[in-house]
Amino acid sequence: MVLMALELRHLRYLLAVAEHGSFTRAAEDLHLSQPTLSQQVKQLERALGVQLLDRSGRTVRLTDAGEVYAGHARRALRDLAAAERAVHDVLDLSRGHLRLGVTPTFTAYLVGPLAAALHTRHPGIGLTVREATQDRIETALLADELDLGIAFAGPHLPGTEATALFTETLSLVTGTPPDATTTAPEPLPVHALEDRQLALLSGDFATRGHIDAYLARHGAAPRIAVEANSVQALTEIVRRTSVATVLPDAITDDHPALTPVPLDPPLPVRTVVLLRREGAYHSAASRAFTRLVRELVRERGYAPAT
Repeated sequence: MVLMALELRHLRYLLAVAEHGSFTRAAEDLHLSQPTLSQQVKQLERALGVQLLDRSGRTVRLTDAGEVYAGHARRALRDLAAAERAVHDVLDLSRGHLRLGVTPTFTAYLVGPLAAALHTRHPGIGLTVREATQDRIETALLADELDLGIAFAGPHLPGTEATALFTETLSLVTGTPPDATTTAPEPLPVHALEDRQLALLSGDFATRGHIDAYLARHGAAPRIAVEANSVQALTEIVRRTSVATVLPDAITDDHPALTPVPLDPPLPVRTVVLLRREGAYHSAASRAFTRLVRELVRERGYAPAT
């Protein structure tokens, strides 16, 4: 057991140096002294009889042999972490943990109800939620840093499995004026957006790409007055100013201070998907969460996936 622990430590040390490109920065991250870290990596190289790191340049790099070894090391550590979770996975759901990644719009209307349902139904299961762009979610799934992700239909990174959940519709959104009537607003021609100021998510998010593609397709060029990386920031800005935004109808349906305005032609719908890594271990917690997602989609009456 001591030898196994020592070998695992060697793997983590090697990968840390490769990631940081520096013994000094890796040592700081690992809370080790630089000489200790250097000695440990040299022990690994002596045991293997091959040089794993090129120390000749300003940046420490993996040698060709090091690249091959590091690839196997990453997979081994990932599989061991999955094995530990499998050992601690309890089928009666009295304990467990789920790591979930979501793109920003879902934080505004889906994560809260899902977390509440999970806590009510299975209070022993812990939940970690990471809000990130879709490409980062898929990368994290492939690296076994997340168990599940909620995002949009493809294209997806190879090795990512996507299961359709529901169809998301979007509208232009404005603040609700104090004297607003209950009559639904008339559809707004897309070219009328050129006279409006918009607040949108920043360009690295899938929702922004979806909106930009729609505007470009119809030759509309509104003024982008605000960019934000938070849906909550957008809703606060729109609620307090004359600036408009574009949000899923599921958000505005629950927000009396916001008014959805249909566009003509309408914004294209999007298919919401549940993401996981192909071949990944499906814990009891992830299976229970998947069932809860499907139940909540039905209860809320979201449009079926197309």
